[in-house]
Amino acid sequence: MQNYTEKFYNHLQKTSQESAKEIIPIVWEFVQPQRVIDVGCGTGTWLSAFKEFGVAEILGVDGDWVDIKMLEIPAENFLALDLTKPLAIDKQFDLVVSLEVAEHLPPECAKIFVGSLVKLGPVILFSAAVPCQGGTNHINEQWPDYWAKLFQEQGYVTIDCLRSKIWQNDRVKWYYAQNIFIFADREYLATNQLLQKEVDRTNIFQLSLIHPQLYLRTASEAIKLRQEIANVLALTDSRISLKKVLFSLLTLTKARLSRKIKQLF
Repeated sequence: MQNYTEKFYNHLQKTSQESAKEIIPIVWEFVQPQRVIDVGCGTGTWLSAFKEFGVAEILGVDGDWVDIKMLEIPAENFLALDLTKPLAIDKQFDLVVSLEVAEHLPPECAKIFVGSLVKLGPVILFSAAVPCQGGTNHINEQWPDYWAKLFQEQGYVTIDCLRSKIWQNDRVKWYYAQNIFIFADREYLATNQLLQKEVDRTNIFQLSLIHPQLYLRTASEAIKLRQEIANVLALTDSRISLKKVLFSLLTLTKARLSRKIKQLF
């Protein structure tokens, strides 16, 4: 997760701030944490929102590439650690947050990362990018079932109680609405009847959903590319050689790839 620019974090702050203010009150219906840790916190946008909501103690964790000057939380509430390794944090929190982070870590670190999260607390607010979602430095995009299995191996249950409440909320970024879940320790659930009821309502065979905004973005790109290729192939002027047609296709493909790479990095 290295080489993130100031532009990247500015964009992240802007898109996360409004989403956090919409989602946190809904999370609060099920869990009322006083101690919250955000693993992969970036500049601390979500923690800042939790603090505004009345959380007493916050801690943000991310790599040492985060610019301290850009933090939205006090510097003493931030730890620079390697997320690909087990986190050496000897403390428990009421709520562990990790949103759109896991896809940035190598696949071989996924189990380690989930292990770090569950050691920090009994309730985890989690989201991660799905395959072909796209984004900066995404190297392990997986369906929710993949993460649900890793949490299940740690004794944590998948709870899909948030997405239906924010799916059509325009103030929430579509990737949160699409990917966000709560994972809770089985023993903890015995103390939280509201969450236990949501466990019973969760359809574990329908975790992988695609938000309309992602579908439309992907479909429109495919339609545009298909039309551009069709336009090249439709060239019928006898003066245009096959070599020129193939060169046009190559140029078109390179241009599309270049735009896609810029979107990713």
